[in-house]
Amino acid sequence: MTSPRVLVTRRLPEGGLDPLINAGFEIVGPRDDDTPYSSEELLGLAESVDAIVCLLTDLIDYEILSVGAAHSLRVIANVAVGYDNIDWRSAHRLGIEVSNTPGVLDETTADAAVLLMLAASRLTFAAESDLRAGDWPGWGITQYLGVDIHGATLGIIGFGRIGRAVARRAQGFGMRVLHHSRRETGEPGYMDDLDELCRVADIISIHTPGGPDTVHLIDGRRLALMKTTAVLVNTARGSVVDEAALAEALHAGSIFAAGLDVFEREPEVHPRLLTAPRTVLLPHIGSASQATRRNMALSATNAVAQYLQGGRPANLIAREPNSD
Repeated sequence: MTSPRVLVTRRLPEGGLDPLINAGFEIVGPRDDDTPYSSEELLGLAESVDAIVCLLTDLIDYEILSVGAAHSLRVIANVAVGYDNIDWRSAHRLGIEVSNTPGVLDETTADAAVLLMLAASRLTFAAESDLRAGDWPGWGITQYLGVDIHGATLGIIGFGRIGRAVARRAQGFGMRVLHHSRRETGEPGYMDDLDELCRVADIISIHTPGGPDTVHLIDGRRLALMKTTAVLVNTARGSVVDEAALAEALHAGSIFAAGLDVFEREPEVHPRLLTAPRTVLLPHIGSASQATRRNMALSATNAVAQYLQGGRPANLIAREPNSD
């Protein structure tokens, strides 16, 4: 009997492939130089594999899925908690399961959100840049005056695992925590009116999924509702924030600062954001600790191994009632 073939699109952290190796599967890829496969290459490879382990930078569209479904493709594991890079509804209609990595990166990403809150609020980028460039003249009482996060009102948009982890951390700073989500949580601090949350929050931290339902959820209109002293933090998906509108708000001083770890067209960053004042920009490192990235890889490859051996992993994405 032929061993299942699993396409691994990019290099994974050390040990991340162990579940596939231990199961005796044939592993296809990644390239020796770790460059990504093009859409055309993924289309060709989908004809000959039983599973795909991919990253959020791999676009797995209907064409790739339909080719795979016509042959032997049965499961796709995304090494990320978000899965907006996969046309998962079409995958389900074609009989292909999709998994993600929930619960693995919550705490590490929440740490990164708090890092951005502090860094943006306290103007650390401008201060460090001046120091490194030799432009700091010495201590002055009016230099680099940021805003405090202790005692501030934090508005969390999206109250899933990561949003809740951020809320726990905020309590340690004595923050007042409010939150908004698509469904009422029934918990203290819930606000069903996102506009009102934007008006009252001193710091807004975004933790919603990506996808068409949240594109530009924070747009020019909602940015205009925010306080001129407000700080916006995004560690979710870049598409949730209108980058052009955010850049204009920062340049105009209509909000105080922003800390971003994700962007609309990664790795491209809007040029006006690159020159915006009071802004901290990170290259999508929210989950980037050694342990977390390894555990993300293991979550994905364990799911594939379990599924191809006849099991049903707990981290399969639920099918919608009308998706079959």
